[in-house]
Amino acid sequence: MPVAQAQAVRYPLTQGVNPWLVTIAVMLPTFMEVLDTAIASVALPYIAGSLSATNSEATWVLTSYLVANAVILPASNWFARRFGRKRFLLICVVIFTIASFFCGAAPTLGVMLLARVVQGAGGGALQPLSQSILLESFPPAKRSMAMAAYGLGIVVAPVLGPTLGGWLTDTFSWRYAFYINIPVGILAIFLIARFIHDPPHIKNAKVGRFDNIGFGLLIVWTGCLQIVLDKGQEDDWFGALWVRWAVAALVLGLVGWIWHSWTHPHGLVNLHILKDRNFRTGCFLIALLGMCIYITIAILPLYYQEILGYTAFTAGMVVGPRGIGSFIGSPIIGFLGSRIDPRKLLSAGFIGFGVCSLIFGTINLDIGPKTLLIPILVTGFALSFVFVPLATMSTSTVSREEMGNATGLFNMLRNIGGSIGIAMASTALIRRAALHQTELGANLGGSNSILQQKSGALAAYLAHHVGRAAARPGSMGLLYGRMEQQSALMAYVDVFRWTAVLAFFCAGAVWLFKKPAQHVAPPPGAH
Repeated sequence: MPVAQAQAVRYPLTQGVNPWLVTIAVMLPTFMEVLDTAIASVALPYIAGSLSATNSEATWVLTSYLVANAVILPASNWFARRFGRKRFLLICVVIFTIASFFCGAAPTLGVMLLARVVQGAGGGALQPLSQSILLESFPPAKRSMAMAAYGLGIVVAPVLGPTLGGWLTDTFSWRYAFYINIPVGILAIFLIARFIHDPPHIKNAKVGRFDNIGFGLLIVWTGCLQIVLDKGQEDDWFGALWVRWAVAALVLGLVGWIWHSWTHPHGLVNLHILKDRNFRTGCFLIALLGMCIYITIAILPLYYQEILGYTAFTAGMVVGPRGIGSFIGSPIIGFLGSRIDPRKLLSAGFIGFGVCSLIFGTINLDIGPKTLLIPILVTGFALSFVFVPLATMSTSTVSREEMGNATGLFNMLRNIGGSIGIAMASTALIRRAALHQTELGANLGGSNSILQQKSGALAAYLAHHVGRAAARPGSMGLLYGRMEQQSALMAYVDVFRWTAVLAFFCAGAVWLFKKPAQHVAPPPGAH
């Protein structure tokens, strides 16, 4: 028997290709996509400085990617059946890789945001496509082992991302945090082209017409949401006429999309699946979870760099243990998932996340790199008790025929929630810092004895360096800078505490789930 025929007999599901080679091929693009989010969060202050943007504007680098990613997710199933999974995956990796180059080469914030939108569109389908290919490449008895290996790659990326991003940013430039995707993307393209083949049911799939109206309405309302969230703070929200018009377009687009998706028999998204109580509850919780996660992903590195003056590499090292916590928690949740009511695991995970957020809310200007090591580690551990049980419970009563539709909507809401969370946190940091600065300033009048004492001591010190004439104004300038730092610190404390309240709310809301009749495996595309 020829070697090719013998391999085809041995590995019938992959047409003769060793399924572990398929695993490596599909892990690379997903690893690249997850890594990119973690890398970008650490480089935000450097991106802001290089592109003459504020920290609030720099967070648009994250939110623009998330929204573009969310728009593509519901359409990925149709594109995969229309063009073939292999071809569509290759197209997505090529788009993601090329967009990564333009992100790194961006001369202005506008070019950067445009490139991130394109990158998000390319990266939106990478995880669900990779998981679908992987699940169909192994026989049922070996799928859990394959998904464990795949999940290991997903968990390792958040560990390496902040540290690698910080090292690249400090050693070379923040631009290399995006350029790093280019060699990984080229290798992924080669492996996908060489080892992945479409099964007959994909090659012979008959697809209906694309839902242009549904997709257009989805772009309208998500695009308006993104613009309002990103630019509303600059123009005082509803105080600006354009914000009111954008919100009107958002509402009309959202209502139109819901109506079209509910009434159209072959819409891009079938919203009738929301009649399912468990799935409806899961969608609500995944949106709130997205808010919680991306708030911490975005503002914790900012806190270390902007308030404490850490370098990007040091900030990456400090927040990196979150991924280690997830790495430790993943096998434990795999063991407990079939033995304990998932609602208990979910509640414990949200409570753990909330407690850690409360600990983050105790920060001050004297903390060191190791002060928050344990809560950051526990945060990752707690999140491992949320992701898989939440996906499992949400789809436990969804039919197999609706699984693709369900996972697309589920992941879309996670990204939308994340984008809203980042925008809310950025706005809160600006407004709460201004409020706290006003409150502190009200107690620091010229007759304040403590202010006079501190100012006099600083002026005496500065007089030896800048002269007596400049010493007094210089001392007041230093004290004002200290007040600004304290005000910003108090704003971060507020945001962390609000995040804790949101997590505790989710811990109670998980009991809206109906307990499934039997435990089921997590669905593809549910990460």
